[in-house]
Amino acid sequence: MTPAPQCIAITPGEPAGIGPDLLIQLVQQPQPQQLVAIADPELLQQRAQLLDLPLTLLPFDPSQQPALTPANQLAIVPVSMPRPSTAGQLEPANAAYVLECLRRAVSGCQAGEFAAMVTGPVHKGIINDAGLPFTGHTEYLAELTNTARVVMILTAPGLRVALATTHLPLRKVADAITRENLATTLSILEQDLRRRFGLARPRISVLGLNPHAGEGGHLGQEEIEIIIPVINELREAGMNLTGPLPADTAFNPQQLQQTDVFLAMYHDQGLPVLKHHGFGQAVNITLGLPIIRTSVDHGTALELAGKGQARTSSLEAAIATALEMANHS
Repeated sequence: MTPAPQCIAITPGEPAGIGPDLLIQLVQQPQPQQLVAIADPELLQQRAQLLDLPLTLLPFDPSQQPALTPANQLAIVPVSMPRPSTAGQLEPANAAYVLECLRRAVSGCQAGEFAAMVTGPVHKGIINDAGLPFTGHTEYLAELTNTARVVMILTAPGLRVALATTHLPLRKVADAITRENLATTLSILEQDLRRRFGLARPRISVLGLNPHAGEGGHLGQEEIEIIIPVINELREAGMNLTGPLPADTAFNPQQLQQTDVFLAMYHDQGLPVLKHHGFGQAVNITLGLPIIRTSVDHGTALELAGKGQARTSSLEAAIATALEMANHS
């Protein structure tokens, strides 16, 4: 039996980037879910004209049951930009608009209007240049939902990588990996893999922080003083944990077969492997939130905006993952 359509909110992200293009290109074909853009209608219409693609925008009615998305149509919750956007040209005055779209999507998810939200790429630099503190979707959504701790995880076909720390300068990473933080991260990760992905007993492989996972203390003490004690404690509590593993050899075929998710200690320890493995098909997910949020795995690609050259594969994967999570919840 085919599941009933779900209602998915989509924020296209930076208006000068490829986010609007991806959404417009995607709905050129009928979609089995109700996709709702949280965006400026004029932006989408202007970008559709630039791409020479048909697009009809319809006001979103949350009182109606979710329905299929016909070709060339899209439901919309309008959010106005202060200034017109030009493809490929950043405008700091529109940074607040990007954040307002996120706020509206979150409130809609919290109110039950949407089963999940899918986010397009934002440009962190222009948001900060506009005087708005912003380190990334993960941290911002945690703030909007009053969530004390969240976990960033990226997935691609055959591989999941979660992060113990996210957008931190490398010199601050070691100080951020405390016993409490690591235990909380592992607990959120295990709980949401059960709740959102239906894994009865997730197999989690934990990477070490230092080269060779510390080489028995010769290359750092974090494994001995922090990571191993936390793994042992949580393993005794019933978690299925392996590690700490040296990051340079962890992603081998045998370990991949024995692992549902790898926990990397910092951003560039695990994500280069995942993006090499599945770039264009990878999905960024925020675990620990009271709502479901997924995202594309790429940036704004300003140089491609308005040219019809952007690939929708990651957006398609993000929507599919959001639906999978919603159906498990």
